[in-house]
Amino acid sequence: MEAKIGARNVKSVIFKGLVVFFAFIIVVPLVVILLYIAKQGATQVNWHFLTHVPAPVGEKGGGISNAFVGSFIMVMLASIVAVPVGMMAGIYLSENPRTKLAYYAGLCVDILQGVPSIVVGIVVYFWIVKPLGTFSAIAGSIALAIMMLPIIIRSTEQTLKLLPDSLKEAALSLGVPYHRVILKVIVPCGFAGILSGITLSIARIIGETAPLLFTALGNSFFSTSLTKPMESLPHVIFTYATSPYDDWHDLAWGASFILLLFVLTLNIVTKVITRKWKIQL
Repeated sequence: MEAKIGARNVKSVIFKGLVVFFAFIIVVPLVVILLYIAKQGATQVNWHFLTHVPAPVGEKGGGISNAFVGSFIMVMLASIVAVPVGMMAGIYLSENPRTKLAYYAGLCVDILQGVPSIVVGIVVYFWIVKPLGTFSAIAGSIALAIMMLPIIIRSTEQTLKLLPDSLKEAALSLGVPYHRVILKVIVPCGFAGILSGITLSIARIIGETAPLLFTALGNSFFSTSLTKPMESLPHVIFTYATSPYDDWHDLAWGASFILLLFVLTLNIVTKVITRKWKIQL
């Protein structure tokens, strides 16, 4: 009997050791990548880098202010489009889970989430860019908004499904109209979870390059016009990293470091919000 217990303990220790080992293996590449980008890019970041546009070919210096502002504009415009639509769709799926429309809508959301970003860019190119005859920030924002939708819809749906039915029943029993129950009771109670899905979707799209190549294209000059080509951080990194100039390679590392900080910050905020929301529940 003691021999069997000892054998089980040995197997348990071995299994725990394997789990810890593989968890460590997963973390190592991430840490190496983060440290390498920080080492290469942190030294390139300064006030001039953040406030100036790219320098002409052959000249030293330059910055990424046009890409910084362009990414901000397109992400904000995409959020304005995707957040209301995604929340409404998520509310419908959570409130009507057994209808045929909800089933097929959920299936479409799952398929959309698996569509490659470059395919989204090509579709938006033929929908918007080609008919208008020009690349534009609007086209880029729509492509990013399409990519945001599945994450927002699913996070809203799953968040609202976790709320107890007694919240809605209590409000309805008091004679509150259904739409006010949803907007004043259900959504505020699950707002932290919905917000975590929104921040996660923003972190997902802020580093996308492929759809912007077909839609916003890029712009070497500072531009805030929504109907003209607009620069973005991912596109700057792609352009500079594939250039034959060492100075541009340094700028690519700096832009990569800035983009990495944004993504890390948004993911950390998402984790904090999610953890706080789970504790409150």
